[in-house]
Amino acid sequence: MTEEFVSRLGKLIIPIIASIALTTGASVARAETSVPQAQVTTGQLSQPSPTTGAATASATANAEPATPPTGDSIPLGTTITMQNWQQFQQYMPDGMVALFQGKYYWKMPADVKMEVGPTIIHPLPKTYLEATEKYSGQVKLVDLPDGALTLTGYQGGIPFPNPAEPHQGWKVLANVWYRYLPHLIVDSYGNGCSIDRSGSVNCEAAQIVNRQLAFNTDPNTPVKYDGAGEKFSSEWLMVLEPEQQRYTAQLTISYTDPAKPQDSYVFLPSLRRSQPVSSAARCSPNQGTDSTQEDYRFGFNSNLTELKVDVIAEKKILALVDSTVPAGKFPENFDMPLGWPLPSWGKWQLRNIYEISASKVPSKAAGYCYGKRVMYVDKATFAPVWEDLYDSKMQPWRYFGMFMHTVEVPGIGPVTASGAMVWAFWDVQNSHATFFIDPAPGHPFYVNEQAPSEYLDLTRYTSAPGLNQIMR
Repeated sequence: MTEEFVSRLGKLIIPIIASIALTTGASVARAETSVPQAQVTTGQLSQPSPTTGAATASATANAEPATPPTGDSIPLGTTITMQNWQQFQQYMPDGMVALFQGKYYWKMPADVKMEVGPTIIHPLPKTYLEATEKYSGQVKLVDLPDGALTLTGYQGGIPFPNPAEPHQGWKVLANVWYRYLPHLIVDSYGNGCSIDRSGSVNCEAAQIVNRQLAFNTDPNTPVKYDGAGEKFSSEWLMVLEPEQQRYTAQLTISYTDPAKPQDSYVFLPSLRRSQPVSSAARCSPNQGTDSTQEDYRFGFNSNLTELKVDVIAEKKILALVDSTVPAGKFPENFDMPLGWPLPSWGKWQLRNIYEISASKVPSKAAGYCYGKRVMYVDKATFAPVWEDLYDSKMQPWRYFGMFMHTVEVPGIGPVTASGAMVWAFWDVQNSHATFFIDPAPGHPFYVNEQAPSEYLDLTRYTSAPGLNQIMR
C-alpha cells in the first residue's frame, strides 16, 4: 500500500468517522450561589471564587421590557427574548449576537427564551490544584525558530494559573489544552445529527473512549501509565450506526511533547486492519458534518506550538454550563429550526471569560482551514464555552456553541468540563448545521472508576494494534 494511497484513504475515512465524532467540558447581579471553591494560597495560584449577594429579579418573555443590566451584571430571573436581547448583547459572543441579528440563514427562533440563573462555580479537584501549586512555578515558555512557542517543565495541574503578559493569550490556550478532565471518559453511545437548509436530518452514532495517559492528578490514578511511553492522551472512536459503517474506527494519540504532531490511525472493517492516516486530512470538513479534527477534544485539538494567540478581552458572557442533556431523538427538545437550547435545558450563567484569538503562525498558515479561532474560555475551568470560527479570508464561517452537562466524578465531586455536553455547529456560509449529543438520551456516560472493566484495556483503546482487535 503506497503512502499516497494511505493519505487519500485517510481523507476519505476520517470524514466518515468524524461525522459522528462526539469526542470526548463573575457574578450575576453580584448574587452568585455560594459554592465552596478550592483555593491554593500562594503567590502563583488564585482560583476564581463565587461571591454572594441579595439581588434578584423576575422577568419573563411576557413582561417586557426586562429589567436592563446594571453595571456588569444581569438581574437573576431575567428572560432574554427576541424583544429585549439588544439590552444584553454586551454579554454575548459575537456569533450569538449575529444569530439574534438574523444576518444569516441560521437565526434565533422567534420564541427563543434564555433565563438567567445564578453563576455556580464548581471547585476544581483538590489534587489538580495541588499539582498546580507544586509544579506551575517550573513551567517555562520557550521560543521556537519559526516565531511560535512551546513550554517545558509541565508536570500537571494548570501550567499558567495567572496568565499574564508576555504571551498572555498563548498561556491561556495552554491552560485550555491542559485543563482538568477526568482521566477516563467513556461515551457508550454518542449521537451526531446534521441538518441542511431544507430541514433534512441525518444522524449517526458512535462509542467514544478518551483517556489521559500522563500528567494525571486524579486520586488513585498513576501520574503516568506504564507502557504509555510519551503519550499524553488518546481518543478512540468506533461507529455503531448506521450498520453499513459499523466497526469503522479511529484512534488519535497526543504526546507529552506539545510540539510532536498527533498520530492518527483508522480501522476499516473491509481490510480488518488499522492504517496510519495522513495529518493533512485533519483540517478537512468532515463528510456530512460541520466539524474538523481541529475541533475535537471538546473544542480545541490543534498544535499549541504552531499558533499565535492574542487576548481580545476579559469580560463576562452568558453560557449554558450546567445543562441537562435534552431527552428524545434530535430534533426533539431543541428549539427549531435553529436547534437552540430550550429553557428545559437549564438556566444561563454569566461567566468570567478570556476572549482569545488563535491563528497559525505565518510559516504554518498555508492551507490551514481556519483563518482564526476566537475562543471564549471560562476562567473557572479553562474550558471553552463558545467559539467563532473564521475562514482563511477572515470571514465568519462557523459558530460553535458548547452546552456542558455537569457530571459527578467519583472522589472529586461535580465537574463542569466532563466531556458530557451538546456541541452545536452553525455553518453560516453553507446554511448547514451539526449537533453532537454526548451521551445520547438513555445511554450511560462513564468517568473514571464508573467505567466497566472492559474499558481499562490500554492496548485496545490507546494503541494502533488495539484497533485490530475490534472484529475479533
